[in-house]
Amino acid sequence: MQNNYQLVETRLQEKCDDGRTVCNLCLWRCRLRHGQRGFCQAHVNRNGTLYNLSYGIVSSAEVGPIEDKPIRHFRPGTKVLSVGSYGCNFRCTGCHNLEISWGVDALDELARGESRAAFITPQELVRAAIAAGVQGIAFTYSEPAVWLEYVIDVCDLARAKGLYTVYVSNSFVTDEALMQLAGRIDVLCSDIKSMENEFYRNICRKAEVHNVLHGIELAQKLGIHVETRTNVIPGLNDDAANLVRISHWIRDHLGPDSPWHITRFYPAYQLSHIEPTPLKTLNETRQQALIAGLTRVYTYGDKGCDCATENAPIEQILPGWKQLHVVNKCSQDCCGDEGVLLKKYERAMGVAFDSHAG
Repeated sequence: MQNNYQLVETRLQEKCDDGRTVCNLCLWRCRLRHGQRGFCQAHVNRNGTLYNLSYGIVSSAEVGPIEDKPIRHFRPGTKVLSVGSYGCNFRCTGCHNLEISWGVDALDELARGESRAAFITPQELVRAAIAAGVQGIAFTYSEPAVWLEYVIDVCDLARAKGLYTVYVSNSFVTDEALMQLAGRIDVLCSDIKSMENEFYRNICRKAEVHNVLHGIELAQKLGIHVETRTNVIPGLNDDAANLVRISHWIRDHLGPDSPWHITRFYPAYQLSHIEPTPLKTLNETRQQALIAGLTRVYTYGDKGCDCATENAPIEQILPGWKQLHVVNKCSQDCCGDEGVLLKKYERAMGVAFDSHAG
């Protein structure tokens, strides 16, 4: 394993006859030409091969109880080291982790070879988790599906050291990616944002409800412990019938004892004008879910979301990490002195590329 920042090949990719390469990590299945990045911003095509731009790049870290993920029925009372990177395959209008989830600026800096982001090898991360006295590692804050190469390497080392792993995801992922996680990830905490396709299409034009539900159900069939959550947003997904439909789906597809976490929306980004969810709505939703037959339903009067905005500096959170590594540019010879060249930077050099990805 490398000690310096390098591009790592995307684990699931497929070369096409038209010269493009398909990324099969999530259901966007972006078709990329040389110099293009996927919708998530974290994977780039260089000369026909896709690479993970964010491998080992840690944007946020925090030590806390597993219940904060939120997870209530796997190793309760234990602590996890939560880590995130940059990039996401959704564009949620109320995102609380906007700068890291969308990750455009940070990944642009990596692409230009001007980054000062933190780089942590899988071995260093696992050593830091052990030194911090936690029992598990959680991949969260940004979407871990687009960080799969790093997640898998960390999981293999963590399992060997007796640490469990948690994957906090939107579940808009391919079956192939989920299969890679089987036997590696212990817990999936997944959003079910709504039972309405329109809600999902507003944050991801290719997403439909059945895509997400299929991913969650498949994860459970693969032996991963699953807990779901719904952030209730006034006027967008708080219709009582919609929330009841979510509870019925959990009961019928994951089982009546499958935990459901109902969290309170707080204003952010493009939804800053919307008031926090009334506690009455959360409590009524829980009562209806219990009537429907769910036995483990939890409501959260606080933010109830996995936010990175108040985390301490990485070097403070990772006491076992003796020296803060920072990245300027990729150390691979193929990247040249300019770092990881991408389409918009290459255009300035007089090289034109197709502007459409996906």
